[in-house]
Amino acid sequence: MAAPPARADADPSPTSPPTARDPPGRQTEKSETACEDRSNAESLDRLLPPVGTGHSPRKRTTSQCKSEPPLLRTSKRTIYTAGRPPWYNEHGTQSKEAFAIGLGGGSASGKTTVARMIIEALDVPWVVLLSMDSFYKVLTEQQQEQAAHNNFNFDHPDAFDFDLIISTLKKLKQGKSVKVPVYDFTTHSRKRDWKTLYGANVIIFEGIMAFADKTLLELLDMKIFVDTDSDIRLVRRLRRDISERGRDIEGVIKQYNKFVKPSFDQYIQPTMRLADIVVPRGSGNTVAIDLIVQHVHSQLEERELSVRAALASAHQCHPLPQTLSVLKSTPQVRGMHTIIRDKETSRDEFIFYSKRLMRLLIEHALSFLPFQDCVVRTPQGQDYAGKCYAGKQITGVSILRAGETMEPALRAVCKDVRIGTILIQTNQLTGEPELHYLRLPKDISDDHVILMDCTVSTGAAAMMAVRVLLDHDVPEDKIFLLSLLMAEMGVHSVAYAFPRVRIITTAVDKRVNDLFRIIPGIGNFGDRYFGTDAVPDGSDEEEVAYTG
Repeated sequence: MAAPPARADADPSPTSPPTARDPPGRQTEKSETACEDRSNAESLDRLLPPVGTGHSPRKRTTSQCKSEPPLLRTSKRTIYTAGRPPWYNEHGTQSKEAFAIGLGGGSASGKTTVARMIIEALDVPWVVLLSMDSFYKVLTEQQQEQAAHNNFNFDHPDAFDFDLIISTLKKLKQGKSVKVPVYDFTTHSRKRDWKTLYGANVIIFEGIMAFADKTLLELLDMKIFVDTDSDIRLVRRLRRDISERGRDIEGVIKQYNKFVKPSFDQYIQPTMRLADIVVPRGSGNTVAIDLIVQHVHSQLEERELSVRAALASAHQCHPLPQTLSVLKSTPQVRGMHTIIRDKETSRDEFIFYSKRLMRLLIEHALSFLPFQDCVVRTPQGQDYAGKCYAGKQITGVSILRAGETMEPALRAVCKDVRIGTILIQTNQLTGEPELHYLRLPKDISDDHVILMDCTVSTGAAAMMAVRVLLDHDVPEDKIFLLSLLMAEMGVHSVAYAFPRVRIITTAVDKRVNDLFRIIPGIGNFGDRYFGTDAVPDGSDEEEVAYTG
């Protein structure tokens, strides 16, 4: 039998009544009834503990917000809820899994508020908050009718798609991308839109049935049960459903007595014994929050990565790999390099000759695509034995910001090419690349992908971009990394981690200095191309993204 969970207790302090999951009831039809219900809600407010000023009540009809970029703003900092720092080592493989916290408890117990408090106290920039609300099963027509009359039990384990929950959490822990459903509570159905997420340093999974499945339990590194008095939970539900969902007291109490309370007693409360920590009174228990945060911090210290430092010391003094192809250094190519490397070159000339090089680079790269024999009929009625592209289609993916300057050259030679973007930015404190944003075409796994960046020094950002494509199921041998200029270090790093990725460039320089700039190099390509000021103490463009 499992050991009883630890209980963390403290003196009562203000709590914030968060909204919780429950299907909305029918809208009241008479304005008099609505006014009466609002009055009842205001009366219910007096039954709740005082509301803290740190959190405002939240209204929602879908399970996920779609802000761009995905952010969670706290009193201390901005938390990124999509994207992440490196989740792989210098070999390009998964290092340590993300730390997953399960947060269970009854409906309206304060799970979301506790999750937010943990996120704020952790003070880490990358956190994924995954709500069980997103994974309700799609209702049948009969179940839709039951839900409309408050006769469907949304507090039963059968209401959730546990298979999808488990597969999603597994992928998040492994650093892979996932598509999370967007659930509409007004229609009890999943929307067509899905939200793409990556696992972060910390994954917080919250829901009433967070501990109801054995396989799901095994994926959780820490399990927390939020234990709130049943009277408080009932008052919160009454207040929420009346003021935010237009329901009457009689309907709320009917549903509570018929489904919510019996399900809590049968399925939710017994899972308390599976928790590592029980948090009485929810967000009011600061001692419990501190205890949780200390433990998570100790776990994160063991998962720290220093990818760039590892790249700087690995794979050096080796011959250049066979997957590298360098554009032939003709007098024309060398002449254009002379112009764009010259610090006295005007911006107009820099742009003009950079574009010429990009066009030659793209043309050279296309020769490595698979072609097959084909025969066509000429206007003279004769057969011509030629070649045609043997793949499905070509997709270009630019690493922002410099990579997007190569898009016009790709469009000029590939008709109807699809374009995706990845934003990777260096953290100036840690020196590590961070994935902030991505937008990739659908079904990219079937395409040959041309990954574009103008300079590659250590290869850290290029490796992250390749890792993103692999996590979207693009085969490694269908990825072509194109860059105007690369350092030998970057070539070795990418080729060692991903030996089947084709690397194509117009030139390779020998060295990288202490600031990770290519020597002799080209300078910061993005600043010279766009006419922006150089970033002090920054590395070349593939490592420093521009968010303005």
